[in-house]
Amino acid sequence: MEKFIRTENLSFSYPMDDEAAETTSAFALNDVNIDIDSGEYVAVLGHNGSGKSTFAKLLNLIIVPQKGKIFMDGKDITANADEMSDEEIFAVRRKVGMVFQNPDNQLVANVVEEDVAFGPENLGIPREEIRQRVDEALKTVGMTEYSQHAPHRLSGGQKQRIAIAGIIAMMPKCIILDEATAMLDPVGRKEVMNTIEMLNREKNMTVIHITHYMEEAVRADRVIVINDSRVYMDGTPKEVFSRIEDLKKVGLEAPQGTELLFELGKLGYSVPNDCLSVEECANALYDLIEREQKR
Repeated sequence: MEKFIRTENLSFSYPMDDEAAETTSAFALNDVNIDIDSGEYVAVLGHNGSGKSTFAKLLNLIIVPQKGKIFMDGKDITANADEMSDEEIFAVRRKVGMVFQNPDNQLVANVVEEDVAFGPENLGIPREEIRQRVDEALKTVGMTEYSQHAPHRLSGGQKQRIAIAGIIAMMPKCIILDEATAMLDPVGRKEVMNTIEMLNREKNMTVIHITHYMEEAVRADRVIVINDSRVYMDGTPKEVFSRIEDLKKVGLEAPQGTELLFELGKLGYSVPNDCLSVEECANALYDLIEREQKR
């Protein structure tokens, strides 16, 4: 599979005063090496301050690394990053769009379709093509009927889908979601998750989903855990979430059903340690109950 993003010894530190430097690692990211394939769906986990949001901002050149390199489609986008023109930075962001935690911070217009058109307009796309892109983006996220609505009157999940539509209209190869479901209720989270999974599955868009919801992470192809500025785990959801003790060491948990089976295993019951979905865990519990009743 084609490599879309590759980082080499990626490092970044934020300015700190002397007192903070005595108790805190100087690096938000330190010597991080990650490859992400084109069309891959990657979930990134980590406790607050672990470096996962810093990783996202570096990929979008919101900040630039003090050390290391980022390759995108084989090109080093960090070469002379401090001297990049606005046009060169926009070229990167055409490939990698970013959706943030609070959708209100990304909505800039008074009408939904104008908001979706904002990005393509800044890229200098011809008006006729913008019209097509806006219509297609709204259709993709299931928000066509809200094209003339005021964004501030929408629900949280609808606002976030409009923010995603604005990214889609710029036709990136990759979309990064930085805690994009954190401020949403369960219905809004489900709407956004369905949308990004559709983009990955049907549009082959690369997805990097930073989240603290384990139930969202299990739906990815791959899970990367960042802890104290370094990559701590990297594998399939089953590989990562089967290491429950290791996750606990860095302040993370497995999905609730997986945790329950883990605790039953500690009590001596024979249960699988790689169940992730509610259905898998429920089936494992049903099998356990059947076995116990036959004893």
